[in-house]
Amino acid sequence: MNTRALLLLLGMASAQAEVVVVVSAKSPVAKLEKAQVVDLYLGVSKELPGVGQAQLLAAAPPLRDEFYGKVLGKEPSQVKAIWSRLIFSGKGVAPKELGSASDIKAALAGNPNALAYLDKADVDASVKVVFSP
Repeated sequence: MNTRALLLLLGMASAQAEVVVVVSAKSPVAKLEKAQVVDLYLGVSKELPGVGQAQLLAAAPPLRDEFYGKVLGKEPSQVKAIWSRLIFSGKGVAPKELGSASDIKAALAGNPNALAYLDKADVDASVKVVFSP
């Protein structure tokens, strides 16, 4: 492998986001375990502990794909298939995809039942990190 290719690969690796799961700063949720996050984002559970029915928010790719791989341990096609089955059977509502970190933070601010993920670099005082892989 030549030096240029190696530098390109290193640059791509460092460009990956550090994904964290967040709620509104006003939410009573303090911490979630990985299993709870996985169960919520794969439709196994619908309840946000201590809050009730969760409203799941999702980021657009590439952060979404990073979250699927690092936290859920799934490929995007696998997650899409899971949610397609849940929606078709009437057993679930897929996470609402929002375009930007600011859109996600605005949606979180207005809903204590909402759960989302962000790049750690986008975390500010309006959100609270409840899980970090």
